[in-house]
Amino acid sequence: MRAGDSGTTHRDLRGAGIEGCIKPRSRIRTRYSSEVTRTVFSPVDLGPVRLRNRTVKAATFEGRTPAGEVTDELIDYHLAPARGGIGLTTVAYLAVAPEGRTHAEQVVIGPRTLPGLARLTDAVHAEGAAVAGQVGHAGPVANGRSNGVRAISASRMPSPLSMQMIKAASERDLTRVTRAYVDAARVLVRARFDVLELHMAHSYLISSFLAPGLNRRKDRWGGPLERRARLARQVARAVREEVGDAVALTAKVSVSDGFRGGVTTEEGVAFAQLLEADGHLDALQLSGGSSLMNPMYLFRGETPVAEFAEAMPTIVKWGMRTPVGRGFLKRYAFEEAYFKEKALLFRRELSMPLMLLGGINRLDTMEQAMADGFDLVAMGRAVLREPDLVNRLQAGTAAEGICTHCNRCMPTIYTGTRCVEWTAEEAIPIPRN
Repeated sequence: MRAGDSGTTHRDLRGAGIEGCIKPRSRIRTRYSSEVTRTVFSPVDLGPVRLRNRTVKAATFEGRTPAGEVTDELIDYHLAPARGGIGLTTVAYLAVAPEGRTHAEQVVIGPRTLPGLARLTDAVHAEGAAVAGQVGHAGPVANGRSNGVRAISASRMPSPLSMQMIKAASERDLTRVTRAYVDAARVLVRARFDVLELHMAHSYLISSFLAPGLNRRKDRWGGPLERRARLARQVARAVREEVGDAVALTAKVSVSDGFRGGVTTEEGVAFAQLLEADGHLDALQLSGGSSLMNPMYLFRGETPVAEFAEAMPTIVKWGMRTPVGRGFLKRYAFEEAYFKEKALLFRRELSMPLMLLGGINRLDTMEQAMADGFDLVAMGRAVLREPDLVNRLQAGTAAEGICTHCNRCMPTIYTGTRCVEWTAEEAIPIPRN
């Protein structure tokens, strides 16, 4: 039994007794060990998984599953950073239920998609890298019109994506979704994934419960943080009880949602302390922003409004041309490791392993992250631009990546995620519809 376990199995999904159960740090078990002297290129044990180094390719939707199935092109997308030296590549975004997709082209984890997922992990393992699966339910970020299923959230709200009303999740919904996480975890273990990353950020379903501005419930799922965190903790516990020590279990959490009514840094730290006290997770990846309310808070740099509008459905395209629509994509100047100051507040209050994310492009930034007590560094755009960046940094042929943070990769997620600066030789294939 793990530290913080009550002996309840995933069959009892009532979440009883979670309030006020923070335990002293000395009782936290992270199942994690590392060398006394750490560098970004030194191996690390993440739960039961040995990673060849401390670099992580963060989950960035690949746009290579047009039929909701693993394709050769999706495998090639992850083989590129695996061959390029990354320690852990993350497959995004794997939905636990049909209404949990952001749109219909995403993979729903289940028996139908298991063979393709196993083919992907086998290919990546052959290159010496480990594989994480980002496991989640999109909640209010789901396009119910695309999915053909109404989206759910903590509270009822209009959807800017489907122009439908999103319904408030019922008790039955939350029990079903928790069981769906467990079923999905079982499939991913069978598919030989090394790490499962639970998505608890970006205004996806779990995150919508955490944000007081999106969670207006008066029942046991709303109000104080301990109640708003109930779903997150229930899912983490149920998944851990299912997978045991077969895989590492991590979560993506927010250092700040970046909008009024979202999770603040102070509440983010308090939420992370609850997760640490429960003892079900091997690490946290520190992210930020909201795919629903403020996406550019995560993607600092240029704001490609015209490109985004062109990639959207017609009705959304019109909306983006209004003053309100233009204000949705805010402008944040890029700076190296832009979440670091907030992440350091988490580092000071937590004992468990943490992954630093957000604008990491330079080797000296990575090494400073190690010196600051972070255990891994996660990169998205830098590795998209140069899948072999880790190898070049380790060989000393580069000291930093060449990504310019123009963010024109962001609108390409609908047609096959790519860097618009790729040469023909660098391009990773995109499936033909």
